[in-house]
Amino acid sequence: MSQFGAPRGRTCSRSPRSRTLRSVATLTSAVLAVTVLAGCSSGDEADEAPAAAQDNAPAARDKVADGGTLRWAVDALPTTLNSFQADADGTTARIAGAVLPSLYTIDERGRPRLNPDYLESAQVVETEPKQVVLYKLHQQAVWSDGREIGAPDFVAQWRALSGRDTAYWTARNAGYERIEKIEKGRNDLEVRVTFSKPYADWQSLFTPLYPKQVMGSPNSFNDGARTTLKATAGPFLLKSIDRKSGDVTLARNPRWWGQSAKLDSLVLKAVPRADRAESLAAGKLDLAEIDRTTAERIALALRDARAGRNGAQAALAHGPGSAITSSKALKSWALAYGSDEEKAEEVQAAREKNQTAVARYANEQDTLAGFVVRKSLEPAYTQLSLNGESGALADERVRRAVARAINRQELAESVLKPLGLPATPPGSHLALAGQAAYADSSDALGDQDTSEARALLADAGWVPGGAVRKPAAAKDGTEAGSEADKKAKQAEGEKKEKAGDKAGDKAATSDAATATDAKKKATDTASDEGLYVVGDDKPGDPRALPAPVIGAAGPENGTNVLAPAAAAARQRAALLARAEALDTGTGSGARAGVPVAKPDRGVAGAYAPRGTAAPVTAPEASKVLGKDGKALSLRFVLPSGPGSESLRAVGDRIVRMLDAVGIRTQVTTVSDDSFFKDHIAAGDYDLALYSWPASAFPATDARPIFAKPEPASDGSLLVEQNYSRVGTDRIDQLFDQAAGTLDEEEARELVRQADARIWAAAGSIPLYQRPQLVAAKAEIVNAGAWGLAAPRYQDIGFKKPESSNGAERNR
Repeated sequence: MSQFGAPRGRTCSRSPRSRTLRSVATLTSAVLAVTVLAGCSSGDEADEAPAAAQDNAPAARDKVADGGTLRWAVDALPTTLNSFQADADGTTARIAGAVLPSLYTIDERGRPRLNPDYLESAQVVETEPKQVVLYKLHQQAVWSDGREIGAPDFVAQWRALSGRDTAYWTARNAGYERIEKIEKGRNDLEVRVTFSKPYADWQSLFTPLYPKQVMGSPNSFNDGARTTLKATAGPFLLKSIDRKSGDVTLARNPRWWGQSAKLDSLVLKAVPRADRAESLAAGKLDLAEIDRTTAERIALALRDARAGRNGAQAALAHGPGSAITSSKALKSWALAYGSDEEKAEEVQAAREKNQTAVARYANEQDTLAGFVVRKSLEPAYTQLSLNGESGALADERVRRAVARAINRQELAESVLKPLGLPATPPGSHLALAGQAAYADSSDALGDQDTSEARALLADAGWVPGGAVRKPAAAKDGTEAGSEADKKAKQAEGEKKEKAGDKAGDKAATSDAATATDAKKKATDTASDEGLYVVGDDKPGDPRALPAPVIGAAGPENGTNVLAPAAAAARQRAALLARAEALDTGTGSGARAGVPVAKPDRGVAGAYAPRGTAAPVTAPEASKVLGKDGKALSLRFVLPSGPGSESLRAVGDRIVRMLDAVGIRTQVTTVSDDSFFKDHIAAGDYDLALYSWPASAFPATDARPIFAKPEPASDGSLLVEQNYSRVGTDRIDQLFDQAAGTLDEEEARELVRQADARIWAAAGSIPLYQRPQLVAAKAEIVNAGAWGLAAPRYQDIGFKKPESSNGAERNR
């Protein structure tokens, strides 16, 4: 996981490490002088503020009461307490943040900051002949068993995560494999770490730091740390895990040398998101991330309270009793006490049921009036993923057409504007607004432009009537099928990409001049660029999602593809010029004609889940975009479970946007358990929506997400975490260069250049930064929506109440 956490809901977790900016949870769905290529920006990006500020009721420690227990909702009990195992999740990360050393924490701008509770200093003291980092530990830093934190713990963690000993079942080792040796310094409080080759993200290492009792042997690493920790070293310690009640209890650490935790205990309660409104209303939780519907109900309870209405009055105003008019009440009473005994019994039962519902709603609203909703933007973004492994999306022009058809701004506003949150679509795959490496590089792909999307499709051969037009026969009598065309284009793309890679990245001025020339050549084309999409929206009935029968594109609806010869030629020239300027080539770069096993998607029409496009009739087929007798249709896979209503609503909007350019879609909803494992990871989809957490260390954490897939010996495709299966050698080189330089600004510039090429490849389209809504009791301070920052657990607590004369008294 990244410093910013792993994915929640439809969010994917990054594998390299388990530090969190703020834990989001694993996928059911966690996560920085610009050339023209990397996207233009003015001013100093490092001085820019995050898109949304923290909302966590900050309070000085002397304003926080000593003592108390805070009950905090988590998605589930942890399956392991070892953050470096594959099944570590958001609860694992939250526990680690409270009970284990974090040498670096993340601030409100998503920057790593030295943690003075554990380190007096940490710096690169040598660069030649090898990079050496010297850590000076806090003199009082000890494990809960009384042993000093020191070099033996660093050595044990390095050996466990270096990848050299396969007996350790570790999910990630990024950075640790570059360490050559670890030594004690001049005394026990100094640790010298020598790297075999430069590593820019060295601050990402040893967070969380586990004791040698956990990391020292494969058995203790693989099994011992799954259910318990032999030693801890944080403001809290792990007291108990109750599988029956679903509670993890953290207690104040009596050996803690830093500022004492304000709370006596912190209880992490496993409460599914769909049940949190009920748990909050029942008074079982003090702090919980919530959905929009629950947030709206809390806001309603607060308005009622300010208006002087109690829960009973609220129930009659807008609750279960709101539908009962005077006439209905009179009629109900008459029937309940009438002469028809059978009818009277039925009505009396209904009246009792309604009275119970009214009373329950009234009590719940009275309780919810004691909560507030704190909101910000998560350190994670939702994206539209385009599977470029095979089919129509293997052609970069089709992927670009999909991207150019989507209005990202409209989608972002539909998700974030109703919540009062900034609705600017992310301009980067690798950093968020407020981070030092952030720059809007989306210009490498372009803004929303329906005309250009249609022209791209026409240039790729997808034209009206193509669905009924068979491939032309070759001179030798064989059919010139699309597979041959595809291989030829892939070979051409590979050739251009290799040529671009040999040229490398020239000076910034040269890049700027080349891109400027490309833009001049493209002046005859409609160049209005952009993309947009998804978010946490108001839940709705998943069955209400319209079946996306993407109608035939034709003159009557104004969506016929524009493909006159002159216009197509100009479009083609402009696109090639832009591709050359971006040094990306014309192919997907994901693979080079290597046959890869693909899940059987069945015969068309053999399986038609809800939302599948209707079969194309003969008259319609003459209008539908097609190529070589095949209609252009993309399979859009979405999760079906509770909490995914927002993704389905956004998916519906995307379907309509693609329809406008003639792209048909087949929407398939699948179970949450199956969504990621059986579809995204397996590559069994064309379009999908899911989220990635941002990272304070993009050169390390983002590389496996955008690395070029490589063919394996068995014919399969090794994709790491690049589930779009789109990548290039040049992108990989830029990540490697960024991770290998110790010049921070140079590393950021390389990251921005990589991001521009990721945009150009059009494998994933960032849609919006996810909303973060947290319900908190009004008296809770230093907790809520942290935004990019990590929680400071020892400061969380309850505000000291004020006495009648205004003086504060302890809780």
